[in-house]
Amino acid sequence: MTSEPILAVENIKVRYSGLPVLRGVSLWVAAGETVSVVGANGAGKSTLLRAIMATQPVFDGTIRFLGREIHALSTEAIVRLGLVYVPEEKMLFGPLSVEENLRLGAYVINDAARIEQNIEFVFSLFPRLKERRTQAASTLSGGEQQMVAIGRGLMSNPRLLMLDEPSLGLAPILVDEVLDTVRRLKAEGMTILLVEQNVREALDLSDRGYVLQTGRMVKEGTGQALLDSDIFRQAFLGI
Repeated sequence: MTSEPILAVENIKVRYSGLPVLRGVSLWVAAGETVSVVGANGAGKSTLLRAIMATQPVFDGTIRFLGREIHALSTEAIVRLGLVYVPEEKMLFGPLSVEENLRLGAYVINDAARIEQNIEFVFSLFPRLKERRTQAASTLSGGEQQMVAIGRGLMSNPRLLMLDEPSLGLAPILVDEVLDTVRRLKAEGMTILLVEQNVREALDLSDRGYVLQTGRMVKEGTGQALLDSDIFRQAFLGI
């Protein structure tokens, strides 16, 4: 570990209906890093992110953010600490406009000027959203809805942004656009924990990565080291 982690997950265990889903999972993320968690469907990747956000109970282990244990806190309290989760379901309010959905993400901020700055930052990342700022979210394309979901997450000035399958279900050209956005956020210095089905692209843009298989971390390393590893070729390329 090269620096004090902003997020430290230590040996957590999660059960669904008594059945183990996460079996002693550990990871850490340092400030300014982009870290990916990759694995097959059903490996427990989304469960891990939900456990970090306290929307999924942790049976055992500890989760620390900024040095503070958070697994017993409410999700709202965790957001107020600066940890934000963008779920794969997007969970937008369809009848509300793009801008109204974005502003909902700033509910933990009391500074009106900061909220306006954040709106302009999101619009600079996603010019298409600025063009559609008064349009109902339900009328947007899948790619545009994902932009709103990410933008809403950015509205609270997160210290760490967790993205769960941001390119899921998108056309290839939009997949590239979403992953380019992750690269831009990384270049801005954002700390990111990424779960992404496009494994090669995710590891290519990440500083480090973890491979999760059936609820256990089986490999950790730099993005390039994992791409070059036997476990990557066996698990994701079938060779």
